[in-house]
Amino acid sequence: MPLPTIAIIGRPNVGKSTLFNRLVGKKLALVDDQPGVTRDRREGEASLLGCDFRVIDTAGFEDEDAASLPGRMRQQTEAALREADVALFLVDARQGLTPLDEEVGRWLRAADVPVILAANKAEGRLAESSIYEAMALGFDDPIALSAEHGEGIADLFDALRPYIDRPDLEVEIDDPESPDAPLKLAIVGRPNAGKSTLINKLLGEDRLITGPEAGITRDSIAVDWEWQGRRVRLIDTAGMRKRAKVQEKLEKLSVADALRAIDFAEVVVILLDATKGLEGQDLKIADKVIAEGRAIMIVLNKWDVAENASYLFNGVKQALDDGLAQVKGVPLLTVSAATGKGLDTMLKVAFETREAWSRRVSTGSLNRWFERAIEANPPPAPGGKRIKPRYITQNNTRPPSFVLFGTRVDLLPESYRRYLINGLRREFDFGAVPVRLNLRAPKNPFDP
Repeated sequence: MPLPTIAIIGRPNVGKSTLFNRLVGKKLALVDDQPGVTRDRREGEASLLGCDFRVIDTAGFEDEDAASLPGRMRQQTEAALREADVALFLVDARQGLTPLDEEVGRWLRAADVPVILAANKAEGRLAESSIYEAMALGFDDPIALSAEHGEGIADLFDALRPYIDRPDLEVEIDDPESPDAPLKLAIVGRPNAGKSTLINKLLGEDRLITGPEAGITRDSIAVDWEWQGRRVRLIDTAGMRKRAKVQEKLEKLSVADALRAIDFAEVVVILLDATKGLEGQDLKIADKVIAEGRAIMIVLNKWDVAENASYLFNGVKQALDDGLAQVKGVPLLTVSAATGKGLDTMLKVAFETREAWSRRVSTGSLNRWFERAIEANPPPAPGGKRIKPRYITQNNTRPPSFVLFGTRVDLLPESYRRYLINGLRREFDFGAVPVRLNLRAPKNPFDP
């Protein structure tokens, strides 16, 4: 049974994202003083006093042409209202009612959804007159609250409770390491690579705002979905430009949010624009993903309009081999977000990559391989001192991590450590997922 859903709706800059973060208990949505920060609708799960529910943060409601960016944002808000069990209509108690508040109120009254009116930023006496003024909107008495300071949240919860309190609702808790758990798949890359278009094509709906404007996506948006009966959590992210070009505070926040999405993901698709090829920024993003221990895939989008396709593919492949020396054989796929070609293959490879990223090897198999590897290529003896590797064990998965024990193994050169890591990849079919190898040498009691 789906969770009861609350949609937070109001004009720009009334504090919807701040209230969203307050309800879900995390700073998921970007918050800034300038209006229009939120564009796509963002979802999060919340739990208050034993009630579990879903919250949707929406873009500021504006009366603009449907083809414009504000108009496309409004369409996302309208879609959120259709999903909601109750609408939480937020106004700004400091500024008082505006004509746009009244328009939003008329729209909500015409909708077949219960509406709870709340006056945000209601700290202090200055807001009192505006709170009373909000009664003219034609809903029940407004709830005075401060999303920033947490005031009035108990009163808000009392008003929401009839719509979200479902004692019969059972919430499933996933074991993240179960193969049946949702695949957490983040789509990252430079601006205008087609990340949102790709996700919309997978979903079969205009879930995310797209358009010719660069940098439309600001928040990292997670959407739950199913592919061939298997659950997927798709994560759209803001485009990441070179650090030197990122000057505005809001873009810095968007990039930081995209980096957090990488931390949350299991498999990360770095989406390239096939009409522009591979750039140094793409390799920097890939390095970040690998450093975080996430499985990685490189996907060339807009393949349907790429020129000199074979030359381009081989050039990108060679550049990846040269630029990502620490992870050889990263999957390189071609897709078209516009036509949908190649997307099923991308999902299939993503699930296979997660399986390798989560793989655990038995200690027996591991040490039989280890003995053969040491015999085939004995470790060096720096300064005439023999290095004696004893045994190896896997201490973690996601990414696969191993510990090598032995005498003076901390003196092993990086080239030999790389030899062992590459051997682990080949022997146990880890592919291109990050593999970590730590060296543990017991301290010699005779050393000073």
